[in-house]
Formats: sequence, structure tokens, C-alpha cells
Amino acid sequence: MPRKIIGRHVFTGRGALSNPPGRFDLQQFSTVDDGWYTEEEPSAIETTLEPERAKEIITTNDSPDVPFEQSINPYRGCEHACPYCMSGDTPVLMANGATKPIAKLRPGDRIFGTALRGRCVRYVQTVVLAQWCVLKPAYRVSLEDGTQLTVGADHRFLTERGWKFITGTEQGRRRRPHLTLSSGLLGTGAFSAPVQQDSSYRSGYLCGLIRGDGTIGLEGHRGADGRRLEQTWFRLAPCDQEALERARKWLTYQYAETQRFQFGAGAVRAMHAIGTQMRADVSRIQELIAWPDTPDREWQAGFLAGIYDAEGCYSGGILRIANTDYRIINRIRDALRTFGFSSVVEHVSHEVTKCIDVVRVRGGLREHLRFFHLTGPAISRKCDIAEQAVRSAAQLRVVGIEPLGNAMRLYDITTGTGNYISNGVISHNCYARPSHAYMGLSPGLDFETRIFYKQDAARVLEAQLARPGYVCKPITIGANTDPYQPAERRMKITRALLEVLARTRHPVTVITKSSLVLRDLDLLADLARDGLAGVGVSVTSLNRDLKRVMEPRAASPQARLRAVKELNAAGVPTGVLVAPVIPALTDHELEDILAASAEAGARWAGYVLLRLPYEIKDLFREWLAEHFPERAAHVMSVLREMRGGRDNDPRFGSRMRGTGVYAQLLRNRFQLACKRLNLNASGRDVPNTKLFRPPTPPGAQMTLGL
Repeated sequence: MPRKIIGRHVFTGRGALSNPPGRFDLQQFSTVDDGWYTEEEPSAIETTLEPERAKEIITTNDSPDVPFEQSINPYRGCEHACPYCMSGDTPVLMANGATKPIAKLRPGDRIFGTALRGRCVRYVQTVVLAQWCVLKPAYRVSLEDGTQLTVGADHRFLTERGWKFITGTEQGRRRRPHLTLSSGLLGTGAFSAPVQQDSSYRSGYLCGLIRGDGTIGLEGHRGADGRRLEQTWFRLAPCDQEALERARKWLTYQYAETQRFQFGAGAVRAMHAIGTQMRADVSRIQELIAWPDTPDREWQAGFLAGIYDAEGCYSGGILRIANTDYRIINRIRDALRTFGFSSVVEHVSHEVTKCIDVVRVRGGLREHLRFFHLTGPAISRKCDIAEQAVRSAAQLRVVGIEPLGNAMRLYDITTGTGNYISNGVISHNCYARPSHAYMGLSPGLDFETRIFYKQDAARVLEAQLARPGYVCKPITIGANTDPYQPAERRMKITRALLEVLARTRHPVTVITKSSLVLRDLDLLADLARDGLAGVGVSVTSLNRDLKRVMEPRAASPQARLRAVKELNAAGVPTGVLVAPVIPALTDHELEDILAASAEAGARWAGYVLLRLPYEIKDLFREWLAEHFPERAAHVMSVLREMRGGRDNDPRFGSRMRGTGVYAQLLRNRFQLACKRLNLNASGRDVPNTKLFRPPTPPGAQMTLGL
């Protein structure tokens, strides 16, 4: 069904006023009865439902702001109606230390992103979850170190002062944090282009690898008849298969055949090697590893890669190459100087064994990555920058931002960390409404009217729980979008998931705005008797008129409080989330909502300040201007005060609560109200994980139950 609604307009029963263009083409949908609540007015836009096949159903989370590690979202999109891109040739830092153009990335590829570790942001490995492209106007961002990035206007980079868009204004509708010529980006520094791996490079690599980790020789002795006999041999046995396979292949290119064999089979780890005793092949290998009189750049880059694979290591942010042969040490330093690397030699003396010289490459992560990218070592584990802190001396100040004047095909990805490293700088990727863009849809009206459901969700969940390595941890259902969509009345996907969790005695928490949760009271009460279930009901406002324009298709506040009362009466521990709190619009209701919740029997309470990530800020501004024009500017002004002067604060630790005087006042009000109403007095019960019984995979042998 092609998109029909683009312009700004008010639709009965819908929250968003417009349908910003999506990033994909969309396949055809079928229209179905959405089964939404009869107490609400009918919508002028039909809701469509589309199956989404999922290989896995459990999503993991490591954010310190979210109190759960595992979640399930049965639906993509939400009928409740609560109101990035780069050039294809931009290189992205892969988990193996190499780079790949963003256009060639695919879901499942492992790359580097960043994550908060304690109080420090560090580089971590993550996975590509989705990739897409779009035609849109492009901008060229130039950095002080000469890097040029071609991006869309809504792309975001991490700067010394937080995430910033490419374009924006200080006032008006397009006001948002944006780059200026004084902005300093964060990242590793520009990636270096690799040296061409021609025949000269291959010879240098073989020389470095074999001289560092191989044995080759010619041995003569007298036979029984007195004649002189000669024996030749060659063996190479690096610990990593990547270097071994590269050497075997490149020796074949140079007409030196070797045989692969295994030794040390009785040891903890069997070793693989290549070797030969053929005189012609050994002689050819000796020619290949001879020192050239005037090595070119390609040979020197190959030699550095080979000797690093053989004798190098990278740990604690220090890149070292060690050897006992002074000639090899001198060659290493000569090659490093050719490419402008600074290095020092550290001499390690031994009384019994040979003394060792260690070449250490200076310059920090920026220079170490330049070494990896320029020389191209084969062993990926030796190029792992994981847990390195995000700090660099790279010159990443913005010196130019210019529109290119035409639309270009641009690409973006979604990752497990929410960001990635593109050409040496940290880029933000696209969470509920923005997730619709992955399907080629708009985060506006499409998010409310085009709903995807996880096909075979219960079967997929059962398969995941049955895996031998699965560790039971509480699961939250509805962390992203409400699991009790109107379509759930007929689809019963959430109920099927709860049936699996009840059968396996797996702890679960449900978050919803819907009174439809009472339909599954039998399953939740059964789980709750063993301390395995809890429910959080979201209440934004007690004002029915405000609710109708803010959450037009969600259950009424009174219906949600009735659900809280019935759930707790049935023994299901239930609390209330005042979420989101909108300053100068709903924040004055905080104490009233908590009092009504306590009267309904709520055992705990929480709150979340309004967040406006990515496209949501513009949709929210439209909604404010339409329904509350007299206070729109004041709402955004107070919100920016709580977000450090920005519309949104993505930082861990502050994104859910805000900062500043107003945020502290809101926090104090919440804590005092909870204390007065005896909410959160005993804390929340720790979910019981000891009763979990993994489901038996089809065809598996039955256990005795002893």
C-alpha cells in the first residue's frame, strides 16, 4: 500500500499530524479489523497488519538506565498514537580491525561501536542489525585533518558537547543541536588507505612472517658409503589460521608448493602448519625471503604486516613487535620511518636466553589504527581495539559544512550499540517510532497505522529458551511498543508468549497502557504465585480530554487504574509508570497520578521524562503547535532546560530523568509523594529464576527427572 498522506493534517484518533518520508519502498499490506476500544472514536485512517518473520525474539540490553537485560516486543509500531545517512563509500571500522564501505555492510556483520563502561566511554564490538539506503540532499563536512564526510542533514556525529546534527537553527521550528565551524568531533581519526597487496607486498609479507615464525634450512651429512648427503626443509606454524592460510596461498602464487599438516594432537590445542622438503620449493622460499637492496613501499608494508603477525602483539593500548635478530629490528624501524611512524626500541636482557629487542609504535590509538589499515595484518585478534577509551589527539575540528546541491544515494545502519565508527568519527544510528524506518516507513502516521507482528513468536521464543547455553534472566514484554495492541485481541501473540513463559516457569514483567492485559490474568496470576510475574501500567494523565489528543487510541486513565486494581487483587505485583512526564503540560499531575495509583493498590511507581530522539522532536513540535499553541514555546523551553540546552539528551544516566534545577525539583516531588503514599517502601521483589525449566526441543531424548 503506497503512502498517501504526506502533508500536515489532523486525523481523528491519530497522534501524529504528518507522515515524514520513509527510507524504503514498502511491500503490499492487507487491511484488517484492528479491534480497538469501543469507547474511543473511530479513525479516519485504516490500520494495516503485516507479518514480520523473526529469527530471534529476545532482545538484549546493556543500558544502565534500563532495569532489565532481556525484552520481547511482539509488535513493531503502536496504535496508541503517542506522539541518519552517509555516502556509500564511507568506510566503517570492522571488528577485525579492517574497514568496509557502509554500502557493503549487511545484517550480522561485526563492527565497532561505543558503550559506557563505568564512567568512561569505550570502543566495543557490536553487530549490524539493519542497513538501508535513501535518496536525499547531501552535505559535505570537512575536518581539520583533511577528512571529508558526505552525509544527510539529519545525520548525527558525537562531538565534545554531545550529539549534533549536520544542520539546524538556533531558533524556530528547526532548532536543534547542530554542527558549527567550532565543533570538535570525537573518534579515532581518519582511516588510512591500505597499501596495494601486489607481488612486492606479498614477498614482504612472506619475508616478515617466515623470518619471524618459520624455520628453513639446508643440512649436510655423510652417508654410510661416505658420500655427502643434503637435506632441505621448511616449516611454518603460526598460532592463527588466518596467517597460515595467507602464507600458503601466497607461496603458491610464487610457485612454492607446501603441504599442510597437524602436530601436537595430544596437546590441549593441536597446531597446524605448512611445510616442504622439496629442494626446489625450499630454494624458491629462500629467494622470496631474501633482503632486497632497495625495498619499495609495498614490500615494506607487507614486511611490517608479516613480522607483526609473527612476533607482534597489541594489548593495553600498546603495539609491540619483538625479535632477537638485530637485522630484523633495523628493518622494522626503517619500514616504520618510511610511513612516518614514531617508534622506540626497548632492550630486554636475559642471562640464559638471547636478549630481546622490542619495537614499540608510539602515537596512541590513532597511529595504531593507521598501522593496521595501512599494512593489513592477517590476524584479526591482534587488531582488536575493544575497551580502548574514546579519546584521541586527532584533529577532528569541523572546518567546513557545505550543501552539495543535489540528492544522492546515502546509506545508514542500525547497530547493537546505537552508533558506529565511520571514517574515524563516531556516528549515531537510529528506537519505537524511528524503528519503523527500518521497514521503509515513516515514523509519523505510518508508525500508528501500519503495524507489524512477529510471526511464530511463541515458537521462536521456545527455541531460544531451549538452547543449551541459555541463561535464565527476567524478560520484559513491551519495552519498545505496547504488547497489547488492539490487534492483540485477535492475534493473541502476547498471550502465546506468556503461555510459553508460564510453561517453562520463566520470570516476566509486562509493560502496557492497555486494560486488555486483564484478559491474560490467569497466566499472570499463575506465574505470580511463584514470584515470576509483575506488571507495569503506564499512566500519562488523568485528564480524559488531554488523553484523547495525546494518546487517542489508548485505554482511558480510569480503565488503566481499574487494571492496576484487578491485577493486584489477583496477586500480580503491579506498579505504575508516570511516563512520559511532559514539563509544563502533564508534570503538574504527578502527585495526583501517584495518589490515584496508590488508591488502586499499586505496589511501586516510577517516572520517565519525555524523550525526543531523532525524528520524534519534529513530530512532537507539530503536535504541540496544533493542540497547545499558546504554551508550545514554554514546553520546549523547559524541556531544553532539563536536557542541557538541547531537545534531547542521549547520555546514559541523564536521558531518563533530565538534569538541572527543574529536573531535581521533579525528582524531589516524586520521592516525597512516594514516601507519603508508601509506594516503593519495600522495594521491588527480585524475580525468581531458580524455577526455570527449559523446554524440550522436538525429538530430544527425555530426561529421568532425577
